Amino acid sequence: MSQQTITLAITGASGAQYGLRLLECLLMLNCRVYLMISRAAQVVINTETDLKLPGTPAEQERFFYNRFAAKEGQLRVFGREQWMAPVASGSGAPSSMVVCPCSTGSLSAIACGASNNLIERAADVALKERRQLILVPREAPYSEIHLEHMLKLTRMGAVVIPASPGFYHRPQTVADIIDFVVARILNQLQLPQDLMPAWGADLS
Repeated sequence: MSQQTITLAITGASGAQYGLRLLECLLMLNCRVYLMISRAAQVVINTETDLKLPGTPAEQERFFYNRFAAKEGQLRVFGREQWMAPVASGSGAPSSMVVCPCSTGSLSAIACGASNNLIERAADVALKERRQLILVPREAPYSEIHLEHMLKLTRMGAVVIPASPGFYHRPQTVADIIDFVVARILNQLQLPQDLMPAWGADLS
């Protein structure tokens, strides 16, 4: 089975833990990951977590290699204007992209095709090539603008998974709540996961 490649963008919405946990799971599943972290996301990561993320893509790549014990060649981190990155073109981009968490600013730019940075361009490529695009917004409440953008993107073929964890699995920790959302994303990517059992799986 060939190694699956996933584009992962972490933007500046609250909920950086979702994106970081997803990155960890993708690497554990032996996926190749093309990672982009917005400037706002760097601020959020440093605010919401105990991580002190370095500033440059090369430093971030080394940081995550060490933190998650990634295999050589498994992770590539791209900067906001690295236009020669594979994700910037339909001929090089993977078949799946996830924006987690997805800020409402990124949601707006993607819905309008702004392509002002590599994250927006990569999402634009996914849409134009009719490839899988998963967006994980984390906002409350949603304005009419936000809802219109989500509807527009859903009609284009994107999948919107709000970071709205359920509680029927009786989470005991914050990590359990994070894993609920990450499990939903992995299911959409059709990747195996044991973070959350399928509904009804425990029935005899």
